Amino acid sequence: MLKLVLPKGSLEKATLDLFSDADLAVDRSSAVDYRAAIDDPRIDEVRILRPQEIPVYVADGLFDLGVTGRDWIAETGSDVASLGLLHYSKATARPVRIVVAVPHAASYEKAADLPPGTRVSTEYPELTRRFFEDQGVDADIRLSYGATEAKVPDIVDVVVDLTETGRALQAAGLRIIDTIITSHTELIANPESYADPVKRHAMEQILTLLEGTLEARGKVLVKMNVSPSSLEEVLTLIPSMKSPTVNELAGGAGYAVETVVAKTQINVLIPALRDKGATDILELPLAKIVH
Repeated sequence: MLKLVLPKGSLEKATLDLFSDADLAVDRSSAVDYRAAIDDPRIDEVRILRPQEIPVYVADGLFDLGVTGRDWIAETGSDVASLGLLHYSKATARPVRIVVAVPHAASYEKAADLPPGTRVSTEYPELTRRFFEDQGVDADIRLSYGATEAKVPDIVDVVVDLTETGRALQAAGLRIIDTIITSHTELIANPESYADPVKRHAMEQILTLLEGTLEARGKVLVKMNVSPSSLEEVLTLIPSMKSPTVNELAGGAGYAVETVVAKTQINVLIPALRDKGATDILELPLAKIVH
C-alpha cells in the first residue's frame, strides 16, 4: 500500500532503531543496500536515501511516506504533509538549528547588521538566500560541500550551518548571532496520498507505533503492593503521567499500585517507596505508551 523512504547518513541508525523498536524492523541485505523491506501489510516498499532528497521525492509522489528533517523541507520548499515530529536526532533528543555564525572578534550582533556583499558559506543556499533577503542583507551566498566552519575568515565572512549544541562552531572560533530555523525530524507524507482515506489511516497507524515507542523511551512501569495504612503516604511520592492506578487486593489485604515514571527518577523513588511501606516493588521496561 505505502511506499516509504528513510534517511541515509547521520540519522540512519537512529531511524532504523526507532522502526525496529516500534515493531517495524527494516530488513535489507547489507548495511549499504538502498532497498529494504518491512514485514507489515501496510508497507509495500522501502528505500533508504539521503535526507536532502526525501522531501522532493515525497512531494513528487515517488513515495507516500518519508522521514527527514524540517531543515531539508524548508531548503527544498517541498509541498508535503507533516504527520508529526519524531523527537530524536543523531545522539540526543535535542532539535538541531540552522544558525548564522561569525568569528568571535566580529562586531556583528545579528544577521541584519552584516554589510552588503558579505560572503556566506552554507549547505542550505535557498534557505539562506530567503533569510538574508528577509533581513535586508545583500549577501554573496556560496554553496558548501562540507567543513563549512573551516572557511572563515580566509574564504568567507560568515557561515550558515547546522548545529545541535554549538560546540563545534565554538571550537572553530565562531559565535552564533542568529537562528534561521529549528529543525526536528518529521514523518512526512505526499499530500495526495494523505488525502486517500485508506492510505491516511495506514499512515496514522504507523505514526501511532512510532510515537508510542518514543513516548516509552526513558520510562519504566513501577508496580507495588501497599497496606491500607501506608497508601496515602506512598501516593504522595509517586510521580505519574496522569494518576497512579490503584486496585484493591483480594481479601482486603491492601492495594496494588502501578504507575509510569522516568527511569532517571527510579534510583531515588524505589528506596523511598520501601521506606514508606510499599512491598513487592517491581520495575518493568516499557516498549510503547499510546495515549
